[in-house]
Amino acid sequence: MELKRIESFCVDHLKLLPGIYVSRKDEVGNTLVTTFDLRFIRPNFELSMTTAGIHTIEHLGATYLRNREDIKSEVVYFGPMGCRTGFYLILKGDKEPEDIKACIKDMLDFIIEFEGDIPGATAVECGNYLDNNLMEAKIYAKKYREIL
Repeated sequence: MELKRIESFCVDHLKLLPGIYVSRKDEVGNTLVTTFDLRFIRPNFELSMTTAGIHTIEHLGATYLRNREDIKSEVVYFGPMGCRTGFYLILKGDKEPEDIKACIKDMLDFIIEFEGDIPGATAVECGNYLDNNLMEAKIYAKKYREIL
């Protein structure tokens, strides 16, 4: 089988800066979904985020987005990139970065201000619940918030 190069590998990661980008738009049945690249870290120029910090952002970000009234019905997925330089956010509908920028800023403020137990960070709820770090998550969120 000949493997085609996937679109995300065609992006020049040496030129990619932190920000919000549309990664792709796909039809799933009768629904258009938009995949966003929430790029927190400049690839190959900055250290990638730690697994503990990115894991905590995943828990807090997903919880926030899936509870926010104006967007919760559109959220398909929120999770980290394997390279640990950002997150993918998949939403129902034909969306652009400006459509979600305020929401992402609010999500980051939620993470920055969060105190207490990380949602879903117990052995019953998570497969690696000990690998979380709220302080690192706050540092990453503050840095990204300043960029946006």
